[in-house]
Amino acid sequence: MLSETLNHRVHEKPMITERVEKAAETAELKPSVRWVLASLSLSTLLSSLGTSSANVALPTLAQVFNASFQGVQWVVLAYLLAITTLIVSVGRLGDILGRRRLLLAGIILFTAASVLCGVAPTLGLLIAARAAQGLGAAVMMALTMAFVAETVPKAKTGSAMGLLGTMSAIGTALGPSLCGALIAGLGWQAIFLVNLPLGGLAFLLAHRYLPVDGRGPKTDRARFDSVGTLLLALTLAAYALAMTIGRGHFGSLNIILLAAASLGVGLFILAEVRVSSPLIRLGMFRDPALSASLAMSMLVSTVMMATLVVGPFYLSGTLGLHAAMVGLVLSVGPLVAALTGVPAGRIADRLGAQRVTMVGLIGIAAGCSMLSVMPATLGVVGYLVPIVIITAGYGLFQTANNTAVMTGIHPDQRGVISGMLNLSRNLGLITGASVLGAVFALASGESGTSIGDPEAVACGMRVTFAVAAFLILIALVIATGGRALAKRRSSSGGL
Repeated sequence: MLSETLNHRVHEKPMITERVEKAAETAELKPSVRWVLASLSLSTLLSSLGTSSANVALPTLAQVFNASFQGVQWVVLAYLLAITTLIVSVGRLGDILGRRRLLLAGIILFTAASVLCGVAPTLGLLIAARAAQGLGAAVMMALTMAFVAETVPKAKTGSAMGLLGTMSAIGTALGPSLCGALIAGLGWQAIFLVNLPLGGLAFLLAHRYLPVDGRGPKTDRARFDSVGTLLLALTLAAYALAMTIGRGHFGSLNIILLAAASLGVGLFILAEVRVSSPLIRLGMFRDPALSASLAMSMLVSTVMMATLVVGPFYLSGTLGLHAAMVGLVLSVGPLVAALTGVPAGRIADRLGAQRVTMVGLIGIAAGCSMLSVMPATLGVVGYLVPIVIITAGYGLFQTANNTAVMTGIHPDQRGVISGMLNLSRNLGLITGASVLGAVFALASGESGTSIGDPEAVACGMRVTFAVAAFLILIALVIATGGRALAKRRSSSGGL
């Protein structure tokens, strides 16, 4: 009798623990967690503003520093290159040294570099300060999603990811209008100096509310893969430069850089299989769900860049809109993404991240297909309706895909996986600007980007979005295949 009672209690305890954990997950977020999300949201907003703000200032900077467009564009490229080349490395560094410690350092670096940008006396110093600012932004981007997985209950992860997506979209949408007003009223320096109070607030919130890093073994500090970090940074820099130099027109330098990037991939793989604590555990790519998520993220970001590359030419060249109206129409996409983020997270929490990922991809494919056959006679409305569908689908996909990845990984890999998600997105944006930009230029002809040839521009837009729709179909195939492989592996592992 006693043995039966003990046996019953032994089996009852896991059930009670499971019920307690489930209740904790479904409970409302505690005030402390909400303050954590406020801190992470502000960090996301700052890094997003840093991406979109400087573009508005390029004409002004060209006049102030008496420089060419090719020269001042490095104010944007230096920021993007720093993020792209270092985001995985800083994510891994956060896993080793402590995410709170590194995030605080990243916020300080971003804020200090913003001040240096605002007081830079020469274009060269401004570009160098932007690279430092990009490093700080890489830290913030890589670690915000990792903190969500660490601090937010699993049942609320989708909502938290949606909030971060909303703040990123708000930063993208707010950047051009806010910074345009700052330049007009206070000068170009204000677009960088405005980060000083915002960065200070982000630091105070993070310092007060983020959980203190656990004390790991001292040997962890020696485990950082410096060789792999250097090889990956050089490889990504070569690829990013190959995709950006020439603005979509490939020459001998682009081919050399692509060859260097290919060689770098091989050397990186060799280095990673030989080191005891690699920067990226190559075995993680055997997980079909993770590999599929990263591939889909890159494909979707490639397609989303088409809206920024093609949209201005179509709106001005074919529809004849003036500059102010073009800017207003282009802001609709980020606004829709901002409004979609939080609801998308709640839907993902209720229906499941994988299902919402598929719905988002279908929405993007539908919108791209509509633009590929859209007649110019439908005007702005004919352009905006598919764009709204695309960006709403993107909001669903991005939130659900990030949620699916970040809720199923080991704690000591959260930083590097978060960095890889952001890397896949950045590589997609860079690739989209180059490849789909080249598709648009080829389809519209040499004079297709001129205002005087509206039909050529319209043709270029249709062809570009037909290619974009095909890329999303590939993403749908990857999503279906990855999901099936993951289920097969899960069922075979349980036997």
